[in-house]
Amino acid sequence: MNIPGQPSRVLSGMRPTGPLHLGHYHGVIKPWVEMQHVHECFYFVADWHALTTEFDSVSEATMKENVLNMIVDWLASGVDPELATIFIQSRVPEHAELYLLLSMISPLGWLERVPSFKDQQEKLKNKDLSTHGFLGYPVLQSADILMYRASLVPVGQDQIPHVELTREIARRFNSVFGKEEGFEQKAENAIRKMGKKNGAQYRRLRTAYTERGDPNALRDAKSFLNSIPNLSRGDRERLQGHLEGSGRQILVEPNHYVTEASKVPGVDGQKMSKSYGNAIYLRDEPNRIDKLIRSMPTDPARVRRNDPGDPGKCPVWDLHKVYSAEDEKKWVSEGCKSASIGCLDCKKPLIGHILDEQEQHMERARAYIEDRSYLNKVIADGCERAGAVAEETMSEVRRYVGTGGYR
Repeated sequence: MNIPGQPSRVLSGMRPTGPLHLGHYHGVIKPWVEMQHVHECFYFVADWHALTTEFDSVSEATMKENVLNMIVDWLASGVDPELATIFIQSRVPEHAELYLLLSMISPLGWLERVPSFKDQQEKLKNKDLSTHGFLGYPVLQSADILMYRASLVPVGQDQIPHVELTREIARRFNSVFGKEEGFEQKAENAIRKMGKKNGAQYRRLRTAYTERGDPNALRDAKSFLNSIPNLSRGDRERLQGHLEGSGRQILVEPNHYVTEASKVPGVDGQKMSKSYGNAIYLRDEPNRIDKLIRSMPTDPARVRRNDPGDPGKCPVWDLHKVYSAEDEKKWVSEGCKSASIGCLDCKKPLIGHILDEQEQHMERARAYIEDRSYLNKVIADGCERAGAVAEETMSEVRRYVGTGGYR
């Protein structure tokens, strides 16, 4: 996956609220597998996030089962612990500490206008969502991202506002706590360390942004700083803050990256989701898959077998776009439009493709299920690596907030 500005640090997570489905696999995990070969990736099980909507229905045994099954499915799908850091959110307690500190400066109005706040309340009316945790979960998301100084966060369109909120929170935090004593002089000293030519280029780009408001100059200046190898991390962050006049950049503002994920509809035509009860799971029973696909709705115009249809109005067609080869898609499209094939004819090869994929996935997953010691090692190593990065971030955050001097 070619993402501009590479290599970058990527952060992404999933809530362990039950078994993974085909939407997770094609929409999230497959892009993760591609990213790990190009970027420094941190993938985490967001078990604390699971409590925002499931706090009254989760037991220790259920949570443990969900967490382990999720990691098994990641590994079976190709996420490589040698290339990516795999960890569990609650095993890195610094997340909770940063969440608390960020909540101190996050205005309530920012949280109440996050689109998913009212959307989830509307869709999940059977859940008790009138909690501080549900209102504040975007701040916890921000803590997850900012902890690892992630520069890229892969998201779907509906999650873009969360990344924008994270940028606002980081900017506010840096503005409140980032004005270190003698900041301007330290920034000037850092520019001199770059050498005459690089220093002059930095000044030109900064002037273009601060005096003429050129957003491209800000982007180019940040990229330019990242290309200079002899800058310390402190000087690099200081100069990034100097670009925008905000003081030192303690927390790094991330960018979102919209993944080019295949659209995987649920068996009712809506977005596939456990909450909607329309999901095909990654380790589902073959008989259930067969029954669900056969019962999927198709183009309403095809009332009788000889009625022509429009694939664009049929959710089964969206699954063909994910699973079928070009010649088969052509057969389906032409057959539907001409009514030379029936809806069940269209569904049969699709059922076969999904069952083949499931069988292969189950075979790979079985190896990790049976080797619990390896699974525990993956988790322990990933949590240790994530914890080291988190502690480095929090040591600096505590110093600027003022809570680090008595440790």
